[in-house]
Amino acid sequence: MRLEFSRSATCAGLLLLFLFLAGCPGSVYLWEVRTESTTRPASFNPTVFEQEPVAVLEALTAPALHGNEVGLALSLTRILKRVVPNWKLVSPQETATRINQKGLAAEYARMRMDYGQSNILDRESLRKIGAALGVRYVFQPRLAAFTQIMYDRWKVPAVELQVVRIRSSILRLSLQLWNTETGELLWASTAEATFQEEAVSQDPVYLREAGRITWASIIADFTHGKTSSKYSPVNKLLDSLINEEGEQEPQQNKQ
Repeated sequence: MRLEFSRSATCAGLLLLFLFLAGCPGSVYLWEVRTESTTRPASFNPTVFEQEPVAVLEALTAPALHGNEVGLALSLTRILKRVVPNWKLVSPQETATRINQKGLAAEYARMRMDYGQSNILDRESLRKIGAALGVRYVFQPRLAAFTQIMYDRWKVPAVELQVVRIRSSILRLSLQLWNTETGELLWASTAEATFQEEAVSQDPVYLREAGRITWASIIADFTHGKTSSKYSPVNKLLDSLINEEGEQEPQQNKQ
């Protein structure tokens, strides 16, 4: 009797522990972003974007990752709105609309295809795109790598419960700033980010959440003129972006 009671109590205790953990919102991500950026030209100052607009082009990626890049340009735009609210931005949605209205969809597609092989935006195509958008500068985001991993740290075979799972992701993004009038690559940055969380749920570390932190780290380098940095949860502003909800759509800037 005592043995049966002990077994029942153990199972009940494990079940209560599982229910308690399942009701918790989840622990804070452990994350780190390392960046490498070029030096900005001495003649260029990011405050120019408070006076004239900069457009965000749709993100690009390698063929093996096609589909994962969708939404990254919008994520970058929202982070820019959050971190540098005084900048005038032409969102990816407005960018696509203006390019199509000017009959440049095919030219834009060719420019993107060539960029995938050369990492260079063709000067003549870029000039036409810039004129259609009414901007002198464009940001070109790119997804280089993204992996999601989940594995169990603790199992309870007796009741077939997976109490804690480790969720991790590795993300590599790059961002370039181009002058559409001259074809000059003004600035470029790459970032590699790692994310890890212990949680009961089976959800992975989403690209949406990882992208926020990584874009914000890249923009921090850009605005502060840094060429190499390491960011972590110690940076409270960046860390707060992971679970930020209720984002508003970026306002379209009228030309």
